[in-house]
Amino acid sequence: MTTRSHKETDGELVGERQREFMSAILADVRALERMIEENLFETGIRRIGAEQEMFLIDEAWAPARGVLKLLDQLGHDSHYTTELGMFQLEANCDPQVFSGDGFSRMHAQLDDLVDRARTCARQIGIDVVLMGILPTMRKADLGLEGMVPSARYIQLNQIVTALRGGKFSFSIKGLDELIIEHDSVMLEACNSSFQVHLQVAPNEFARFYNLAQVLAGPIMSVSANSPIVFGRRLWAETRIALFRQAVDTRSHTQALRETEARVSFGTRWVKESVVEIFKEDIARFRALVGTDLDEDPMAVLDRGEIPQLKALRLHNGTIYRWNRACFGIIEGKPHLRIENRVMPAGPSTLDEIANAAFWSGLMVEMGASGEDYTKRIDFDQAGANFYTAAREGIGAHFVWLDNEDISARDLVLGRLLPLAMAGLRRQGCSEADSQRYLKVVEERVSTARTGARWQLSSWNSLRDRSTPAERANALVAATVQRQQTGRPVSEWERARLDEAKASRGNYLRIDQYMTTDLFTVHADDAVEVVANLMIWERIRHVPVEDKDHRLVGVLTYRAVLRFVMSGGSARRTPVSDIMKRDVTTVTPETTTVEALRLMRRLRVGCLPVVSEDQLVGIVTDEDFMDIAAKLLEQQLSDGTPPDAV
Repeated sequence: MTTRSHKETDGELVGERQREFMSAILADVRALERMIEENLFETGIRRIGAEQEMFLIDEAWAPARGVLKLLDQLGHDSHYTTELGMFQLEANCDPQVFSGDGFSRMHAQLDDLVDRARTCARQIGIDVVLMGILPTMRKADLGLEGMVPSARYIQLNQIVTALRGGKFSFSIKGLDELIIEHDSVMLEACNSSFQVHLQVAPNEFARFYNLAQVLAGPIMSVSANSPIVFGRRLWAETRIALFRQAVDTRSHTQALRETEARVSFGTRWVKESVVEIFKEDIARFRALVGTDLDEDPMAVLDRGEIPQLKALRLHNGTIYRWNRACFGIIEGKPHLRIENRVMPAGPSTLDEIANAAFWSGLMVEMGASGEDYTKRIDFDQAGANFYTAAREGIGAHFVWLDNEDISARDLVLGRLLPLAMAGLRRQGCSEADSQRYLKVVEERVSTARTGARWQLSSWNSLRDRSTPAERANALVAATVQRQQTGRPVSEWERARLDEAKASRGNYLRIDQYMTTDLFTVHADDAVEVVANLMIWERIRHVPVEDKDHRLVGVLTYRAVLRFVMSGGSARRTPVSDIMKRDVTTVTPETTTVEALRLMRRLRVGCLPVVSEDQLVGIVTDEDFMDIAAKLLEQQLSDGTPPDAV
C-alpha cells in the first residue's frame, strides 16, 4: 500500500490532509469493532504495567536540561524515553502477570530503572528525583528552549497555541493563589506521574472502566504529592488543575459553550464497549497531529494479521483522560488496558507500587462482583469526588455509593483496604507482597502522612527561617535523600534547610532569594499611608505600582523622612509627589553578581524585580547580607575556600 504523508499548514492538519487522517481513524475504529466481534483479543490473563516519569535536577536542585545526554549515557535503552521537557525522563517497566510475585518483580525493576538513571545522571553532573511537581521549577525554565526537540512536540505546541488564540492563562486557588500567563504548552512539563496499567477483556471493559472512574477519588486522596507550584501552596495534587489548563485548546470565545477540555475526567459512563470512548473522543476533538499511514486495517485483518491502528492510537494520545483506554499488542495478540493516570510520581517507589497494588486489588475485587456501580453513584458525583480529592488530598470527604457521606480516611481504612486485599488474593498474589504493599497504604492513611502533607508540613515549618526558594531547595534535596533510603513517606522526617547546603549554585540568580510577598502602594495614595506601612512592617523600600501591577516608582524611607522633616503634609500629599520615578529594575533571571554591581554603582538600597512588565519581587542590600552570611557559614562548616559571590 502506498505511504501517504500528512503535511500541515502552520502545524495543523487542514483540508484534504485532515479528511484523509480522519478517514484513517474511522477505518481503525471499524477494525477495532471487527476484532471485538471476532473475539481476537487476548482474554483469560491479567497483566499489570507501569510508567515512571521523573525530573532531572542540577546541583542547585533546579531543573537540568540534560535528558538527551542522559539517554546517551544510558545507551539508549528502550526502557527509557523522553517527555515534553528536556529536564524530564520516562522509564517503562515490562508488563507483569497480575499474580504471584508480580508486584515485587515490577518493584524490583522500577528500582533498577530509577537507580540506573540516577547513576548515569550523576556521571554527567545531574541527578533525578520523583515528584509530582518540582518545587524548584521556575517559569523561566519553561521556555521553548526547554522543550525536547521532537517534531511531534513542536507541532503540538504550534497547534494548541493557535487554537487557543493567544497566551495560556492559568488560575488555581488553594491556600495561596496562582494567576499567571504563558506562551506555550510547556507548563505541562511541570508535571510528572506514575501511570499504572491493568489489562482487561473486551466484554468486561465497560464495567471495569466505570469502576476506575468511581475509584479515582479515593486513589487520588491517598496518592497526592504535588501541593507546591512556583512557591504557592495550591491543591494537594495540583497536577490535576495545571495539566488541564496547560493543553486546553478552547479559546476564550467558547466560554458560553459546553465544550470539554482535552484533559478531563470524562462526561458519562461507558455503557457497553471501549469503542464508545474512542467514538466520543473523535466526535469531540479534532485530530491535532498526523503520521504516515502505511496500512489498511481491514486488509490486514483479512490476511489473518493484527493491525497497528496507528491513526486511532495517535489521536488517543492527544486526549488525556485521567483513566485512559489503551489498545496494545503483545506477541501478535491484541489486548485492552485501562491506564490510570491519576497518581503522581513519588514520594518513593515503595509508595508508588503500594498505590498500584491498592488500585489493582480494588479493581479486581469490586469488578468480580459483576455489580453495576453506576446505579449507586451519579457520574458527576464520581467526578466531583475526584476533584475534591485533588484539592484536599487525604482530608477529603466524599459523597460515596448510595449518597453516603464519608471521609477519605474512613472509606479507605474501613472499606477499601479489605476489598483490595481480597482482590490481590483473588488474583493469587503473594501473601507477603499483598501484606507489605497494603500496609504501606494503611500507614500512610492512618497517620495522614501523604506526600502532599509531608511537603506542606516541611514547607510551613521552614517558613519563618527562609525564602521560598530556600524552602523549595530543601524539599527537593530532602526528597532525593529520602527516596534513596527506600522508606515510605509515612516514615519520612521533615525537610531541613541544611539538607540543601547553601552553595554558590543556589544563589546565582535573583529569583533564588528575592522577596515576593510585597507591600506596595499606588501613586495617588497619601504619604501618610506609606510612612505607617514602613513602621508596621519594618521595611525601608516600598514599590509604587498601578492597577495592572506595573512598576511606576519606588518610595524610600529616606525620601519619606526628608519630606516629613521639611514640614510637608503626609496626610494630604500623594506618593507621586515624592517617589522616585526613574527606577532601575532587574529580572528574575538577573545574576547575583550583576545585581550587586548595579546596586554598588548606582548606590541604591533596593532593586525591584520585573517580569513581563509586571512587578514580581524586590531585592535589597539586606538580602545580600543574608546570602553572604549563609555562604560564610557553609564555607566554615565544610572547609570550602572563600569564594566571592
